[in-house]
Amino acid sequence: MDAATEATRSLRGLSSELTARVPQLLEAMRTVGAGLDLHVTLDRIVETAAELADARYAAIGIIGDTREGLSDFVTYGVTPQQHERIGALPDGHKGLLGALIHDPKPLRLDDLTKDARSAGFPPGHPPMRTFLGVPIRVQGDIFGNLYLTEKRDGGVFSEEDLHMVRVLATEAGIAIGNARLHAATRQRERWIDGSVAVTTELLAGSDVDDALAVVAEQARKLADSAAGIVLLPDEEGGLEIVAVSADDPAGIMGTQIPTDSPVVEQLLAGEPVFVDDSATDPRMVTDIAQRFGPSMMLPLKSGGRVLGTLATPRSRGARPFTGAERTLATQFAAQAALALVLADAQRDRERLAVYEDRDRIARDLHDLVIQRLFATGMMLESAQRRTIVPDVAQGVGKAVDELDVTIQEIRTAIFALQQGPAEAPSGLRTRVLREIGTAAVPLGFQPSAGFVGPVDSRVGELTGKNLIAALREALSNAFRHAQASRIEVVVDATVRLSDGTDGVRLTVADDGIGIPENGRRSGLRNLANRAESLGGSSTYGPGLGEGGTGTTVVWEAPL
Repeated sequence: MDAATEATRSLRGLSSELTARVPQLLEAMRTVGAGLDLHVTLDRIVETAAELADARYAAIGIIGDTREGLSDFVTYGVTPQQHERIGALPDGHKGLLGALIHDPKPLRLDDLTKDARSAGFPPGHPPMRTFLGVPIRVQGDIFGNLYLTEKRDGGVFSEEDLHMVRVLATEAGIAIGNARLHAATRQRERWIDGSVAVTTELLAGSDVDDALAVVAEQARKLADSAAGIVLLPDEEGGLEIVAVSADDPAGIMGTQIPTDSPVVEQLLAGEPVFVDDSATDPRMVTDIAQRFGPSMMLPLKSGGRVLGTLATPRSRGARPFTGAERTLATQFAAQAALALVLADAQRDRERLAVYEDRDRIARDLHDLVIQRLFATGMMLESAQRRTIVPDVAQGVGKAVDELDVTIQEIRTAIFALQQGPAEAPSGLRTRVLREIGTAAVPLGFQPSAGFVGPVDSRVGELTGKNLIAALREALSNAFRHAQASRIEVVVDATVRLSDGTDGVRLTVADDGIGIPENGRRSGLRNLANRAESLGGSSTYGPGLGEGGTGTTVVWEAPL
């Protein structure tokens, strides 16, 4: 309203020539005020101003946040070919454009080349002589300056031209203010939507790597940056890049920022770092910094805990981040950190639920199934003693043996349920089963496996490695020499050795032809030597076949 009042006051006492141009001015003001897109509004302003003042060229220089130069330069009348010949756009640090930044007053010159403040033109620049410049104020603050050059009729800009352009600049300030407010609102909405998308994705059950990739991708899109990068603390106290979103991510993943880097201490303390040019800033010590320009490095901080860092670098030569962008990105990083914490807590709850369910299943198996099987076995043994038919007694005996094997396998399943998922890939139980599975191919059948006690948690790494080697040797001997049709493997982590120490026992029994009187004993000696090197022992005896045919190898070592 104040701006409109000022514009109305400026129209009073106009000359007849200027009064005749009022309809043109009003149409220009209407044109400038249409639309809410900032870039479209700026293009419309320079075009309308040129038409209003009958100028060949027009431009708006937007003053940067530091108020020392121009952050953007919008032109009218300069062809793409001329732009290419001119090269870099003016930065407003010198010449008439710089003078208007530091002294924002209307300026009209008949020949700008004769002004002492003029710095000349770069090669390829079209000739310009007459000049008109007025400041554009948005809500009382200088937004930039409107420049007009080269009157089309070859004359000079008149006082009437200056008056008309000043009125237009007032209306332009109102239009720019509305467009900036609209752009800021839309920008804030996008960042909020991005935060919601990240939170939704993380709470949907994504694993850690996927979660960090989502944060990087959303940050890159929202910040209009060349890359989105997530860094986490490494073992040496620095930061390591663990997630990247970029058109060309080669060479970025895995890059480490050393602990003595000036930015690491600041970031791990929860303070953001803003860089105007990554390629030249001495704080940026990595090789990949040469690929980027302006950058934001924001701590992923929640509840006083710094989880890592989110970086959004732009390409070299790109515009710097505005204050609003820095604020919104900082808020996004805080929201992303909170989402990561919540997602991690949700995964912990889900794992806890799985563990609780496993415990319940293990209890049910132990308390119900095993007891019923054991009771059934006792009844069968009682029936076996009472029968007088040999075939029946033999059949019942086999059934009791099968029940014993089943009970052993259920106990193995119980111990497996009590192991966490992270323990499975490297656990002794898994390695034993892998060896048995490998041996099943040449044997032509699957040996049975049984485990007694928590073998994964009790058996040490050195003993475990030697036990696996002993198992491999025993299975190899059975394949090459035993001609067996049945092999049973048992690993017992609850035994006590002859010297009273706790130990583990590996038993490999088969129903093959046994060990001939004059047969080779090299494999058995290898087993014995391996056990004795650990302070254990290895023996062999009768096997599983009728009358004790076959071989049973017993290998023992301290835990």
